[in-house]
Amino acid sequence: MLDLVLSIVVLAAIALLAGAYFLWRRTGNAKNPALMVVLAFIALINVAIWTVPTTDGEAPLDKVERGSR
Repeated sequence: MLDLVLSIVVLAAIALLAGAYFLWRRTGNAKNPALMVVLAFIALINVAIWTVPTTDGEAPLDKVERGSR
């Protein structure tokens, strides 16, 4: 189930980046698109925190899934 949530977060980050680009091209305003890029970056960092293995070679996501079964 957590895999599905992380996949949706990545898709949302991609949509935020695309939306920021189109908003910037349409309006020329930089503030709102910049905030959208920051939000996408934070979302991708959160996904990386859950999926990148630590020094022991196991990702936090794997630990959570193993503990819930």
